[in-house]
Amino acid sequence: MGEVKKLKFLVNGQWKESKTEKYSDAYDPSTGEVIAKVPCCTKAEVEEAVEAAKAAFPSWSSTPVIKRVQVLYKLRDLLIEHMDELTMLVAKENGKSWEEAQGDVLKAKEGTEQAISAPSLMMGDSLMDASSGFDTVLYRMPLGVFAGIIPFNFPAMIPMGWMTPMCIACGNTIVLKAASFTPQSCMRIAELYKEAGLPDGVINIVTCSRNEAEILLTHPDIKGISFVGSTSVGMHIYSTAAATGKRVQALCEAKNHALVLNDAPVKRVAAGIINSSFGCAGERCMALPVVVAQEGIADALVAEIIAQAKTLKVGPAYDKSTKLGPVVNQAHKDSILKWIETGIEEGAELVLDGRDIVVEGYENGFYIGPTIFDHVAPGMSIGEKEIFGPVLCIKRVKTFEEGLEIMNANPYANGSVIFTQNGHYAREFARHTDGGMIGINVGIPVPVGMFPFNGKKLSFIGDLHCLGKDGFRFFTENKVVTSRWFDEETGESTNVNTWDGTI
Repeated sequence: MGEVKKLKFLVNGQWKESKTEKYSDAYDPSTGEVIAKVPCCTKAEVEEAVEAAKAAFPSWSSTPVIKRVQVLYKLRDLLIEHMDELTMLVAKENGKSWEEAQGDVLKAKEGTEQAISAPSLMMGDSLMDASSGFDTVLYRMPLGVFAGIIPFNFPAMIPMGWMTPMCIACGNTIVLKAASFTPQSCMRIAELYKEAGLPDGVINIVTCSRNEAEILLTHPDIKGISFVGSTSVGMHIYSTAAATGKRVQALCEAKNHALVLNDAPVKRVAAGIINSSFGCAGERCMALPVVVAQEGIADALVAEIIAQAKTLKVGPAYDKSTKLGPVVNQAHKDSILKWIETGIEEGAELVLDGRDIVVEGYENGFYIGPTIFDHVAPGMSIGEKEIFGPVLCIKRVKTFEEGLEIMNANPYANGSVIFTQNGHYAREFARHTDGGMIGINVGIPVPVGMFPFNGKKLSFIGDLHCLGKDGFRFFTENKVVTSRWFDEETGESTNVNTWDGTI
């Protein structure tokens, strides 16, 4: 049994012990051992974090953007320097395999690099003589304090790649509500921000329940909310925060589908599906939990997916040979096991059962092996609702049109994928799928950070997505200035166009 840390919260650059009497357990999913006691910060402590962010805003927002991003340059170097440490931390608290945990940290670095572009992407527009004698300039301005509400599944990327870098590069300050299951990666990177020279109060971190987090949705000093989590909570956050005039980006649930046509190469497609479906133990909103296979390829494809899935090494996250690590905790494992039982009850054919897997030496870890259901029919809940685990559903269709119709009938639309060698069908798919992030022979169509994370339908609630140009717009507001100047002696406008048309 390793050391069990009693975690603190971060306010105005200081780590403080909470006055709460309520602590929750954070686990090492690979062993099942408790590794940290996580405070449920009091309402007063959440308000203290907001006050610290508010107090830091005037100085930080008035710092020229070219100087603000110098902190991000230094942070990027520190992320590289501490890559192995941070990878181990993500693996240990979340359960991702070593390679996936490193990818989580690399995505935090990618978001930081994109935010370094702030001096260019915050630039507005201008027009001399917008009207005769009048010049107009549009500036992008910081708003104030933002709140970031973080899920457990990407403890480095989401708070420190999606939310924080762009927010602070634009001159805002932020209060992060870290996920109680996996708060330490976020906290450690906050320490690196301070080492990089970030002023106190620009980043503040609390851990708490939904009751205390509710303060962030209505607090008059919070200008916007960035959220990642379930659709039901996202809808609540959007409706509550928007009612008080806040802007909201809520990235929510998904049930991504891939359509596999008869002409697709079976082995290569199966390998892509394995990575997409079982990577990160299925605990990601861009996982691929449903494959819609055309009948002519379905039998061969299912057989190949099963064969490749059986070769995946299930094991502890920090063993570099592990390909499928544990899920985050026992409660989540129990939820996934219940979904598998539901699939059996609904009549789907369980062709690969990962429920009874045991990892030698890590018998108390939260492991579930790759699990595959075939012949998942319309109306079965396992094929329609988010499971968030290593469970793959196969639906069978006769035609491209039938497959597209099934996919678009789903209420979620984060990502959608087609595997085919037919350019016509690929183009038609891109035009007509509801998915906001589309893969053509790409199993996980997550764009690089210069493009937005572009969910649609019930996978996203709001107007401006995170990352890309959308991200800069979300974290800034426009200010349009129109000016006119007069000659001191004549009193006439100095801006009047007197050109007579000659050259």
